[in-house]
Amino acid sequence: MKTALHTDAIEARDAAVRIGGRLIWEHLDLSIGSGQFVAVLGPNGAGKSTLVNTVLGLLPLAAGALSVLGTDPGTRNAEIGYLPQRRSFDAGLRVRGVDVVRLGLDGDKWGLPRPGRRRNEEARRRVAEVIDLVDAAAYADRPVGEVSGGEQQRILIAQALVRRPVLLLLDEPLDSLDLPNQAAVAALVARICRTEGVTVVMVAHDVNPILPYLDHVVYLGRGGAVSGSPADVITSETLTRLFGTPIEVLQAADGRLVVVGQPEPPAYHVDRHQHP
Repeated sequence: MKTALHTDAIEARDAAVRIGGRLIWEHLDLSIGSGQFVAVLGPNGAGKSTLVNTVLGLLPLAAGALSVLGTDPGTRNAEIGYLPQRRSFDAGLRVRGVDVVRLGLDGDKWGLPRPGRRRNEEARRRVAEVIDLVDAAAYADRPVGEVSGGEQQRILIAQALVRRPVLLLLDEPLDSLDLPNQAAVAALVARICRTEGVTVVMVAHDVNPILPYLDHVVYLGRGGAVSGSPADVITSETLTRLFGTPIEVLQAADGRLVVVGQPEPPAYHVDRHQHP
């Protein structure tokens, strides 16, 4: 695969992915600069998580080129923090939040001899740093099954950050959270992006909680893709062209965007975009 593009965090040129012979998306062109906050949007089945897996090197391209941190996908995964689609913790789980975060640092060494005292102390300091960064110190010592969904998500974001990644991939971190928690987690991720200089790529159903913070949007649909600034991509003209059917983007009185018009529902539209 050719990857001699540029040195941005992620670059794609005319990229396409097929799974089992089925086209997921194609003609993807994007350039995500270091330190940007980017949303990957689109309906169910459009291939949002597929894009994340491709960036991680878990799926090959069928065509085109993709560069991640200046090299082939998968080559620098140690520098990528990844939060997969929301996992639910059993209410009876006794593992503390701080231990969940620590697993992000040395969970791959489970069962091996413990490092020396100095390494352990460095690890404890780093775990405490990221717990403070996500404002989770008040409940990090509690069993993770006993804290709220929003608090669990903060713990998992801390886990993804503990190795000091330069790129953070978040697959639907706001899913299943109520609106106040969506807003709080979105603001947290934006703060991390700005203050830590981490490039953030977030898969989302609803753009509204993160819209004020976004630098770039990737919108997937019907095998195609468009990318650019939110003002250029989330428009009636652009989405109508992408889906091949009339789509109207409206702005509610509170500033939230409403996407109206869905071909073959629900395959190419997600109800969670609609906030009257």
